[in-house]
Amino acid sequence: MSLLRLEEVHTFIEQFHILEGVSIDVPEGDIVALLGRNGAGKTTTLKTILGLTPARSGSVFYDGNNITGRRSFDIAAMGIGFVPEHRAIFSDLSVEENLLIAERERGDFAAKEDFIFGLFPDLKRLIRLPGTNLSGGQQQMLAVARALVPNNRLLLIDEPSEGLAPVLIEQMMEAIRRLSSESTVLLVEQNFIVASRLAQHFVIIEEGRSIMSGAMKDLVDDDETIKRYLGAGTGGAT
Repeated sequence: MSLLRLEEVHTFIEQFHILEGVSIDVPEGDIVALLGRNGAGKTTTLKTILGLTPARSGSVFYDGNNITGRRSFDIAAMGIGFVPEHRAIFSDLSVEENLLIAERERGDFAAKEDFIFGLFPDLKRLIRLPGTNLSGGQQQMLAVARALVPNNRLLLIDEPSEGLAPVLIEQMMEAIRRLSSESTVLLVEQNFIVASRLAQHFVIIEEGRSIMSGAMKDLVDDDETIKRYLGAGTGGAT
């Protein structure tokens, strides 16, 4: 059963037609990777789901409800968390304050504290430090952790491995695998090896259109499609 479904979504930003027919199915409990070259419309797709760049036409369904045209904070309140690219943490606030400010209801953080610090032990050690004192990898951990504070059934995660050292990419991948036991994940990831090792399913977007979807295990073996639409080989992904 799909937790999230997009049907022929078109989105404009000012006069620019960014999404020109995006259809996606995200089965509940899975990790789905949204793939495509830079500028294909992946981030705009996530923002359209949240109502940040509202769809001009087409439909977005979440948990069987048509959420097209709803206000962003109403959509988030239904149980959708967003981890934007470039982290976007509150750099002047401490780690703890960043997590507390993400509460949807009082006590959310206390209820999730053990789970969050189990995923990201560094954050527990750094809990009193301001965001500016964190490394890029630690800031990315905090951005993901912040989306875990409320009870979100769906997480939209944009480029979690961007700018991270290989050892931190492995830590982030393990965290996403573990959090997927609690939430369904729609993941934008430019690093195909990372995406292929995390996701069960994929959707490829090309010039604002969804052009292909299926099981990730099948895409990994399809070098021609990878080179044509993603501009990369598998690089030994398994």
